[in-house]
Amino acid sequence: MIGALKALSTTLKTLLRRPVTVQYPQRHLPLQPRYMGFPGLIWDAKVGESACTGCMACARVCPTECIVVTMKDNPLFKEGRSPRRKIVDQYELDIANCILCSLCVEVCNFDAIVMTDVHEMAAPARSQLLIDRETLHHWGTDYVQRMRARGIEPTTGAPPWERPGYKRPQASASRQAGISPEGGEAEPAAAPKEA
Repeated sequence: MIGALKALSTTLKTLLRRPVTVQYPQRHLPLQPRYMGFPGLIWDAKVGESACTGCMACARVCPTECIVVTMKDNPLFKEGRSPRRKIVDQYELDIANCILCSLCVEVCNFDAIVMTDVHEMAAPARSQLLIDRETLHHWGTDYVQRMRARGIEPTTGAPPWERPGYKRPQASASRQAGISPEGGEAEPAAAPKEA
């Protein structure tokens, strides 16, 4: 009898609280600012071309081999309007195989790739999940504009101390006094080198 009353009280408590489920296709929960969806390419608006040089570093590091990249000579470099000798010719991402690991972003020497918040991609055939360069530029440019409008600088592959607006973290009071948590002398904290 007591067990039945406890169960009834639990049911009544649950009945009176607000539901936590969301009717997903009709309603979407807001994404966190640093949510990592599929990668996108950065567009260099100053020059009017992709920031990607087609160096294939991202394709080499990709654990699932879902990136295909080719490069070509940059005609704007010959005219003296671009600092890039080579430019990306073909860039394809197979999002059916992409595991969102962000290794491509970390290894990119030109900060040309950013992890966007695009994540809801479905298609009736796997061949339609092969995303081309223009779509990746659209994803990347749109994401960067939305993040900057919110006052957030998008994360690229550059180390934190090389990103704009980086502030070196302050050491704790015990670290500054040279006292370790165990009570002995603390070793000085290694700070990253600034460029």
